[in-house]
Amino acid sequence: MKIAIAGTGYVGLVTGGCFAEMGNQVACVNIDERKLQDLRNDIVPIHERGLEELVISNTAAGRLTFTSDLSAAVNDSGLAFIAVGTSHEDGSADLPLVHDVAKSIGQAMTHPIVVADTSTVPFGTADQVRETIDAALLSRGESIEFDVVSNPEFLREGSAVQDFMYPDRVVVGTDSQRAERVMDEHYSAFSKKTGSYSVCRCSGCRNDQLRRECHAGNEDLVYE
Repeated sequence: MKIAIAGTGYVGLVTGGCFAEMGNQVACVNIDERKLQDLRNDIVPIHERGLEELVISNTAAGRLTFTSDLSAAVNDSGLAFIAVGTSHEDGSADLPLVHDVAKSIGQAMTHPIVVADTSTVPFGTADQVRETIDAALLSRGESIEFDVVSNPEFLREGSAVQDFMYPDRVVVGTDSQRAERVMDEHYSAFSKKTGSYSVCRCSGCRNDQLRRECHAGNEDLVYE
């Protein structure tokens, strides 16, 4: 199954590079063609240990590509990550980009897909993403199955690649068995190294809450 990642910032590039390193076909999406051309030319704008080598080698191998066409990336994939920036200057979460990506996914998708949100978002965002995709499908007169998953990242500056490749915790928040299977399929290569895979079964999962609870060792949680 191919992977689409909306966002080529810190989280998007690390996620894309690491999934590609494990043999997946990954398309990272950005609307800025200048940034995309830099990445295609092996210019990696983020200084993170091991990231430049990871991006360059997997781009050369054809496993990692960069595109501005979210529709094509989504329709060529069974799993799509929302990895756009959400940090506001005052520290609050700024969600327009998340909603824009969700709307674009709903406008483009032609087959069932799992949408995983790795961005830092407040409570209820998963429901908003689901509603936004539903509304876009309804406007097209389409009814296509999809799942929205909370998948918070635990990447530390300076060791993000190592943290992703050898995670001490992979957390998935979902109430869908299908989505759980898809996420397990993609993360198993990483989590088998450390026995780190955890599922927090929830409705309306919040990424910052999942981080806190799962760091405390609470798994298989039910959030109402």
